[in-house]
Amino acid sequence: MSASHIDKPALDGDPAQPLSHFDGAGQAHMVDVGAKAETHRVARAAGRIVMQPETLALVRRGDAKKGDVLGIARIAGIQGAKRTADLIPLAHPIPITRVAVTFELDDMAHAVDCEAIVETFGRTGVEMEALTAVNIALLTIYDMLKAADRGMRIESVRLLEKTGGRSGCWVAGDAGRRP
Repeated sequence: MSASHIDKPALDGDPAQPLSHFDGAGQAHMVDVGAKAETHRVARAAGRIVMQPETLALVRRGDAKKGDVLGIARIAGIQGAKRTADLIPLAHPIPITRVAVTFELDDMAHAVDCEAIVETFGRTGVEMEALTAVNIALLTIYDMLKAADRGMRIESVRLLEKTGGRSGCWVAGDAGRRP
């Protein structure tokens, strides 16, 4: 099939809004953000890791074999946000001004909830950085606890909200609820 017959993928099925990471021939490319205005941009993402009650007790007591699970996972999440452009092929390197990774233990669900907030003053958003921070933090929790519980599940990773830029503010319908 020739390039002229390739349709550009669209946002939410709307052909009037093609995905920006594809050119007219359907080839992936890095978006040119040079003409965009620099604005304050913030993204918030969340996810959780579900585990056995005994595994959550290890986290709560702070006596897992590998050490401070949540402290190490927090640092890993921050590092993940900073390294997003190295991990996601078409993501721009972004001058991040703030990364906050927090955790909440959910005894009823035997889970650790993770939330990341990433900020910048720049030409493109930090949604990917916030999502990467959450994923890396949760993967680190898995790594640190896998000897005790290989059946842990990472789930409900999603963007909760983003602000800034031409598209303005976006908030998920369930942004206030825990995973």
